[in-house]
Formats: sequence, C-alpha cells, structure tokens
Amino acid sequence: MIVASVARMERSEIRDRSARFPLSLHAGYTSPMTLTPMPYKLAIFDLDGTLSDSFPWFLRIVNVVADRHGVRRIKDHEIETVRGKGAREIVKFFQVPAWKLPIIARDMRRIKAAQLDEIPLFPGVDRLLQELTAKGVATAIVSSDSEENVRRALGPENARLISHYACGASIFGKAQKFRRVLKLAGVAAADAICIGDEIRDIEAARRAGIAFGAVTWGYATAQALRARKPEEVFASMDDMIARLAPEPGCRSAAPISMMSAQE
Repeated sequence: MIVASVARMERSEIRDRSARFPLSLHAGYTSPMTLTPMPYKLAIFDLDGTLSDSFPWFLRIVNVVADRHGVRRIKDHEIETVRGKGAREIVKFFQVPAWKLPIIARDMRRIKAAQLDEIPLFPGVDRLLQELTAKGVATAIVSSDSEENVRRALGPENARLISHYACGASIFGKAQKFRRVLKLAGVAAADAICIGDEIRDIEAARRAGIAFGAVTWGYATAQALRARKPEEVFASMDDMIARLAPEPGCRSAAPISMMSAQE
C-alpha cells in the first residue's frame, strides 16, 4: 500500500515526506528519527543566486537596463518587497510588456557575458559538485542564461562535472527544460530534485512534478520560499552536501524535508 501511495504522489504538487522515507523498505523499522534518507539520483541546479553570487551584479545593472528599455526602475527601499514576489508579479512591477521580455533577456545575457569576471561562485560550489559526482548523483543546470555563460561562470573543472545543460529558458519556460533534462538523464521525476533561489523555480518544479530544494542565500527571500513549502530548505552548501550526498550508512537525526524549518 505504501509503495502504491508513493507512486500516486509522484506528480503531486506537494509530496508528503513519506515519499522520501518509504517505511516498507526498512527492515526493523522503529522510528522515523532513525531512518536513512533516500538520496536523489539527479540534482537540477539553477545558476544565478544558487551557485553564482550574481545578485549584487543584478542590482548594479537593473536600472541601466530599465532605462534602456523604457520600463520601471527599482528604488532601494523596494528591493526586499520585490524579492518576495513571483515572476508574474515582478514583470508587473517593472511594467514590462510581454513582447519586451525576450529582448530584455537577450540584453541581460549580453551584459553579463561582458562582466562575468565580476560575478563569483558562492564558496563551496566546487566541493558540492565534486561530492555529488563522487556519490553518483547526476547533476544538471537549467538556467535562463546561455550555456556559454553558464560554463564560463562555473569554470572548466566544474563545468565538466555537470551531466546535462538546458539553458536559455524563458522567464516562464523552466518547467519544459526540467522535463527535457529528466528525459536526457533517464531519471523519473520522483528521483530528481530541482534546487534554486526564486519563486519561479519552485513553480516550475511543481509543474514538472519534481521536488524542490530552496536555498536561502539567493534572489528571493527565505521567507517567501518557505511559504511555498519546498521539500527541502538548504541553509548552506555544507547542508546541501550532507543531505544530497550523505556518507554511506549516515543516519539523519531529523526529517530530511526540513518541514520544521518552514513552520
């Protein structure tokens, strides 16, 4: 019955934590506090705000781009409010007509390509990708940026560790990219996790039927992400490593879904 329940929940928008802790697979089960978390087979990462510390760069150029394309500027006191909004609300805030979205996206990619040296990776990204690879977890990048920019941002060593790239996603097009990566990797949605820092990332993961892990150091506020009840909440790179690439036989002292952190 439990296995059947898990199968029915694979495409549910909010998966119960039991989908990660199927009790029937653990002989001698006594308490959920003693269970070994089931690792994901595929981790699909966003780049900006998740692996790449690009938010300070974004704040430096956003009004330059706004002026160039005749859309609304953002004031300093509005930044935190915008960080709590979803993609459609952000588009509405900046008063961007739909036809201008791809034009602005191309311009942003061009500017970013010229300034990539000013945008560092977050500390710990190298080790994160190395640990996931060593533990047999496949990795992918789904980004609105170009693949060339993504590879340059990661650097050659990290770029070689990524199994699949699906780049150039439109602002509302990540769900399609997620499905493409699943097909390329040959991994079921229930065995994958998307990791990102924006509300649109979690919305796309829901549409693709994939679990979502929110990082607390990116573009959206941690409060806004937690309000949407992601399956995982990561407070640091080390936290991500510990739960996505646990040592063999490692026991989790708390539920892996970090539901307590969201309440």
